[in-house]
Order: sequence, then structure tokens, then C-alpha cells
Amino acid sequence: MKEQLPDLHSHFSDLNLEAHMYASQWFLTLFTAKFPLCMVFHIIDLLLCEGLNIIFHVALALLKTSKEDLLQADFEGALKFFRVQLPKRYRAEENARRLMEQACNIKAEDKADVLNKELLLTKQRLVETEEEKRKQEEETAQLKEVFRKQLEKAEYEIKKTTAIIAEYKQICSQLSTRLEKQQAASKEELEVVKGKMMACKHCSDIFSKEGALKLAATSREDQGIETDDEKDSLKKQLREMELELAQTKLQLVEAKCKIQELEHQRGALMNEIQAAKNSWFSKTLNSIKTATGTQPLQPAPVTQPPKEST
Repeated sequence: MKEQLPDLHSHFSDLNLEAHMYASQWFLTLFTAKFPLCMVFHIIDLLLCEGLNIIFHVALALLKTSKEDLLQADFEGALKFFRVQLPKRYRAEENARRLMEQACNIKAEDKADVLNKELLLTKQRLVETEEEKRKQEEETAQLKEVFRKQLEKAEYEIKKTTAIIAEYKQICSQLSTRLEKQQAASKEELEVVKGKMMACKHCSDIFSKEGALKLAATSREDQGIETDDEKDSLKKQLREMELELAQTKLQLVEAKCKIQELEHQRGALMNEIQAAKNSWFSKTLNSIKTATGTQPLQPAPVTQPPKEST
């Protein structure tokens, strides 16, 4: 009553007129004590069809139709109006039928209020879902940007490492070719010198028949020290290049491992993004189903009064 008829509720509060003083008899007797049977039959029909709440809707309808008279009455006048004048109004079957229609409309208004509240709640949830979706999209965009930068950096490092490896391979190949050429040239030069010395009568004594030198160890070392030093230098450079090549290969392996790790992170990130999209889609679909899943209101059947026997 406070929500449906606030002015009448305030007037009754001023008069200290409480609901049990006039409505208790209605509820205890289902309106059979004072009201005509044609109206009572309608009330019982609605009670069986709609449930117990229809009793309160009928009471509110009675108060609404009599609001103007009740606002002008004092305490005693209001009680007398409930006892005498109000039941007389509904002796006419048409008035009783209109009262039932108004009671059904009150119920429909209550249902509409409930549905409106549910609709507002669903809209609020939808707004929250959209906000969550927007945040997830922003986070996804940020993650994509971070991943793109990491991928570009990894690709740049791979290209750089590949170029370094190719350069080292080329240098090693050039050094190997150079070493082979120097060894071949030294061997040819040695053969020429040996041939000339064998042709010389004074120098042939220092060579054996097998072509080996007969000089002391110190003489041989003095003659071959320059060639040995050059060979050692070339071998040292070759070992350094091989070491650098091994280090470069190790860096290449580390780069490949890092790429595989980035690919794994990318796959996990894409799975998380897909799961977030599926979760958002499911929440949105459930919200839409909740918003549209209520059944439309069915109009309350208008019951016909029983025919009076002649």
C-alpha cells in the first residue's frame, strides 16, 4: 500500500487506522462476509488460477477505487465506509467485473516491475561485460605489441648471427685455401732447391741417396725455422678461427632455443586470447539469453459469473 497508494497510506497513518482494522475480515473470510457472491465467485476463480497473492491485489484494487472517499473520511467514517458503503458498490455485477480487471492489472504491473528490474540488471551486466571485453581487448593488443617487438628482435638477431656465421665460414675457407697454396709453393720451392743442390758436386754430399739432409740438427732447425714459424702462425690463426666458429655456432643454437621459447610463448598467448574470447562470448550469450528468456505475459482469463437459477 505504501508503494501503490502513498497518499492514502499517509492519511491512514495520520488517523492511526491500521490495515488489520479493515482488511483482516477480507482475508480471513475471502471477502464472503460483506461482499456479494458474484464478486466472491470471481475472487475464488482468480485465487485458484493465480494464487494467494490475488487476495492482496483485490484489496489494493478496493482501496484504489475508493481512494477519494477514504481521503475525505475520518477514523470512524473510514471504518463505516469499509463496513457498509464499500460492499454495496459491488452488488452490481459490472462493478465487480471491473474490480477484478483492476486487480489483474495490479498483478500485471507487479510482474512488469519485476521484469523491468531484471531488464535493468541484465543491461548493467551487459555493460560490465562490455567493459571487461574492452579491457581484455586492450590487454590483448598490448600483449600482441610486446610479442611483435620480441619477434622482430629475435628475427634481427637471427639474421645478424646468420650473417656472422657466413662471414666466418668465408674467412675460414679463404685461410684454408691460402694455407694450402703456401704449403704447395713451399714444397715446390724446396724441390727446386733440392734438385739444384743435388746437381752441384760440392753440395750433393750433404744429401743422402734417399734425399734426406745430413746436416746437424741445429743446421736443419736454422734452415726450417722460418717455414715452421709461418706454419705455426697459420695454424694458430686457423685454431682461433675454429674457436670463433664454434662460439658462433653456440650463439646460433642459443638463438634457435630462444626462438623456440618465443614460439611456445606465442602459442600459449594465443590460447589465452582464444580462451578469453570464448569466455566473453559465453558470458555475453548467457546475458542475452537471460534478458530475452522471460515469457511474455498471458492475459488473465475473464471469468463469467454463474447464471442465477430462476
